[in-house]
Amino acid sequence: MSHAIEVRDVEVTFGETTAVGGVSFTVDFGSTTVLLGPNGAGKTTTTETLLGFRRPSVGDVRITGLDPVAHHKEVIVNVGALLQRGGVWAPMSPREVLNLTATYYPAARDPRELLDQLSLTKCANTPWRRLSGGEQQRTLLALALLGRPRVLVLDEPTAAVDPDGHRVIREILRAERSRGCALLVTTHQLDDAEELADHVIIMNDGRVVQQGTLQSFRGNPVTVFESREGLDVATLTSQLHAPVTAEGRGRYRVEGPALDLVQLRDALNAQSASVESFRTHATLEETYLQLVQDDRSKDQS
Repeated sequence: MSHAIEVRDVEVTFGETTAVGGVSFTVDFGSTTVLLGPNGAGKTTTTETLLGFRRPSVGDVRITGLDPVAHHKEVIVNVGALLQRGGVWAPMSPREVLNLTATYYPAARDPRELLDQLSLTKCANTPWRRLSGGEQQRTLLALALLGRPRVLVLDEPTAAVDPDGHRVIREILRAERSRGCALLVTTHQLDDAEELADHVIIMNDGRVVQQGTLQSFRGNPVTVFESREGLDVATLTSQLHAPVTAEGRGRYRVEGPALDLVQLRDALNAQSASVESFRTHATLEETYLQLVQDDRSKDQS
């Protein structure tokens, strides 16, 4: 078995609307793939199709080598899932639902361990309807982890979770990857992707815009600074030993190695100019926003 998850040329249509169009990717055991994209990009539809809740209109999906629709019972034993839709019966508490669900698995984790790990002990006996959004989300994650899954499919696992809970969830997901679990995580939290991802997939309008390693998305360091308009960028390029371009309204971009602020100030002093703002970045966020913007522009042209 070469991949934990395989998605090949998958299309999902609802009537005349194409929600997912020709998506392909794989996820390996012992790795984390993060699926990014704006609302309506097709992320949730992709994960629901992957889990066998609907058949793809076109294409093929496999989890641990099995068709998630035809072999649904075998697949769900090996897969833990957290989805945006669904929840727990309102009168049940985290302790009750974990204890009940544990009976479905031959070698479930101890519910008490998960309650403690996910900081749910204090609200363990609180009915679902009275839990906060973050407590509900952490309970759903506990349910996903309960059966010691080989594959985790998590749709926005840190949604509505406070900063401390956020940190705990990241630690748990790293531990799951370390024990050989394959993780597919959709999120709007780009800092989660920066912290967790081995592989990143960016979707927009139902299509994969780009995918690759986290490092490939970070790219080369870029320095952006603001000063007065009309600087001689050719001279700056020579002084800084890196290409400098004007982006309008006194904003300039320097490609190449991270730039030292003192070095920049000295170069600007020669043109009787000063630094008004300065930042160096090579982040996933910058690349993500640019890719989505470029894709939308292409669709409109």
